[in-house]
Amino acid sequence: MIISAALAAVLVPLAAASAVSAPTAAQAYVDKRVRNCAGKASDCRPGAVAHYWYKRGSSARGVGWVYASREGARTGTARWLFKKPGDTWKTGGAWKRAGRVGGTFAETSWGRDGHTGPVYPRGTRICVQFRGLPTKACVSLK
Repeated sequence: MIISAALAAVLVPLAAASAVSAPTAAQAYVDKRVRNCAGKASDCRPGAVAHYWYKRGSSARGVGWVYASREGARTGTARWLFKKPGDTWKTGGAWKRAGRVGGTFAETSWGRDGHTGPVYPRGTRICVQFRGLPTKACVSLK
């Protein structure tokens, strides 16, 4: 009985400490979404959304996923590009088929949720481009 009481006295504070440290570890990251639309008014041809994350105080930005959409089309092929500050444009994702979501709206995406994906410096520009469409929608990682 004395051993189990002593064991409980040790385990309860350890369990409480681990429960407290988990949220503080999650708070070390800042998650953001940036979006932009290249069209005017409600005509978004194309649109871009990027989810990125970073640790507080860091200038590195991790890109979890990139989303491309286009109104006025049922299908299409899209890719995403990135440009680090002072560098040239590079392809971030290969050409990918965008599927119809309803009516005349097509979308596709690359990546996944979480703190995964490529890491770029603050100020990097990300653009989505649809094949055959001259305009690109771009966002910046702040």
